[in-house]
Amino acid sequence: MALIGPIVVGPDAHGRSVAIVAGRVVASAPAGAAHLACGDGEIEPGAVCAHTHLYSGLAPYGMPAPEPPPADFLEILQKVWWRLDRALDADSLRAAARDYVARALLAGTTTLVDHHESPNRIEGSLAILAEACEELGARALVCYGASERNFGREEARRGLAECRRLAASPLVRGLIGLHASFTVSDQTAREAGALARELGTVVHVHLAEDQADVDDARRRGYPGPLERLLSLDALPEGSILAHGVRLSRDQVRLAADAGCWFVHNPRSNEGNRVGYAGALSAATRVALGADGWDADMAAEDAALMRLAEQNGDVGVGGRLALGAALAAERFGAEAEPLAPGSLGDLAVRRNGAVRHVVVGGRVVVENGVLATADYESVTAQARAEATRLWSRMATI
Repeated sequence: MALIGPIVVGPDAHGRSVAIVAGRVVASAPAGAAHLACGDGEIEPGAVCAHTHLYSGLAPYGMPAPEPPPADFLEILQKVWWRLDRALDADSLRAAARDYVARALLAGTTTLVDHHESPNRIEGSLAILAEACEELGARALVCYGASERNFGREEARRGLAECRRLAASPLVRGLIGLHASFTVSDQTAREAGALARELGTVVHVHLAEDQADVDDARRRGYPGPLERLLSLDALPEGSILAHGVRLSRDQVRLAADAGCWFVHNPRSNEGNRVGYAGALSAATRVALGADGWDADMAAEDAALMRLAEQNGDVGVGGRLALGAALAAERFGAEAEPLAPGSLGDLAVRRNGAVRHVVVGGRVVVENGVLATADYESVTAQARAEATRLWSRMATI
């Protein structure tokens, strides 16, 4: 999909204007560039959700609660999310992705770093996600989370092959995914790292989200899942580690020394009762994610501030802003948002409410309305597919 432009956004209430040409911010736009007025609004960088799951997009539409309620994190996975991902087909995945992306854009989130799994619909699944992002106009980093938890090594091989298969576009780049250390063999972990290096990208993995991941690594003879993945060369520089709840500060420093990113997911961690990732303060490259919750990153940031105060964790401010640097690495752009050479992604807020959103120079939200699709149709399709999905889940 060709990116739209050139365009000048502004001036805003502070006199700021941003010019975008060929998807990047420039010092000045050529004559004849389109203009998007925002005189009483404030221009800000588009928010980045640095870890999420587009396949969870139908969850708000009446996903049945498991009975009896899960007793721990592993039971939450087994009774909820691992049943949902096995029930996904192409239509439900497409509806989930479109709905999630639409809501993200309306909240001012312009980049989504996705981690996907659909064990019964692996081949072509990333193309479905990429198509939804490109249609609606969101920037995305996507991967398939290779795992052996359903069908063994063959499942992992197919997952990695799906990561290889994804074609890059101006808005979408591929990562290599691993579900988590505790669901893959040494061979799969090594293959993920090797594939990432071959393709010039990085690995995206859940790491130490729960004690189960730590216990599994120790049973395998490693101090923890981080040390296991590092020893297997599974984490090229720039790899993205989601959660890190059960890491020590020394382990966080070890990952930081290896050039890894961490992603803090405070609402998910609280909801899943896995604890607070306080050790992440030992690193500087920590971005903010939603882990499948809605990608309203202002709400995620507020949750982070609340939980940080409860846990006596200082210095967490700025994690939301750091997502822009993570995205810039993968798209080869200037890391400072809205500076010349940076990604042409921004939001305009008025009294805190999102008014306009621009991604790569394309206006995707205008006057608070999704401009790239009919939002009511998107949500109607999501509701219809959700009903089918819950029926399939009931049989798994």
